[in-house]
Amino acid sequence: PAAADPALEAKPYAELISTVAAAHGVDVKLVHAVVEAESNYEPRARSRKGAQGLMQLMPATARQYDVQDPYDPKTNLDAGVRYLKDLMSRLDLRLALAAYNAGEAVVQRYGGMPPFAETRNYVRRILQRVGR
Repeated sequence: PAAADPALEAKPYAELISTVAAAHGVDVKLVHAVVEAESNYEPRARSRKGAQGLMQLMPATARQYDVQDPYDPKTNLDAGVRYLKDLMSRLDLRLALAAYNAGEAVVQRYGGMPPFAETRNYVRRILQRVGR
């Protein structure tokens, strides 16, 4: 395994994020970058559009992954990482992140990266954080 990153280990929920990322085979740096972009590590975060918790799960996504309490860090991270992994199994990383942000249907509708500044900035920010 890669050497531990002290900066990531100092973040909230670092141990839980490491465990969940490893369990699903998703890069821990990527999970941290998504959590930071989505909620800034705030487990009670809620967006104007109704996304909830650390990984800002939409209610339909939470239901799809059998999440009872979207504000519970462990179940939110588990579902968020599983969702991200599912997207990455169908799409390249840039488009998987765009789909995580804007919805997979939106990415399909545009046949690639949607023309939204918010989504493009989100993808760029996360790719910068993971060094890609």
